[in-house]
Amino acid sequence: MSLVHLSNLCSHLQNASKAHLGLTSLPRTRLHLLLLLSLQRSGLLSTLTLGGPTPPPPSSLLPPSMPNPSPHEIEPVTQANVASRRLWVGLKYWNNEPVLRQMKMVSKPTRRIWMGVEELEALCRGEKRGYVRGLRGVGECLFVSTDRGIMEARECVERKLGGMLLCRAL
Repeated sequence: MSLVHLSNLCSHLQNASKAHLGLTSLPRTRLHLLLLLSLQRSGLLSTLTLGGPTPPPPSSLLPPSMPNPSPHEIEPVTQANVASRRLWVGLKYWNNEPVLRQMKMVSKPTRRIWMGVEELEALCRGEKRGYVRGLRGVGECLFVSTDRGIMEARECVERKLGGMLLCRAL
């Protein structure tokens, strides 16, 4: 797991949302895909599409609840194009303000922070544990890498799982 690439993802999403971009692309890695799916489950992103170096057609970016009149063909992965695969992320806005206002790393490449269930429970209650301050803001999320994938901290407490803290989204 490369936390350097994950910090690039955090800064890229933060900069794209501050620039009011509707769609942005990121390199496709398993870690990026799992974190972006967790962000989408938390309601911070609108769409997530796998694709190549060119953006997908606008009709494929409709939410699942809306009818999609013309589904586009997904480009097959070959040895020639495997390095150019991208994740296309649709950012969400509410009243012309980005839903994902800030995203920053908790664990860093030089200091990885691991927490058990009891410590995660205290963080979810808003208490500070070690270097990490608790979740106090409305819509604030803390993402944790567990042996069952990347989850939000509250979900980890429900499932009684601990893991490495990855990033915080506000």
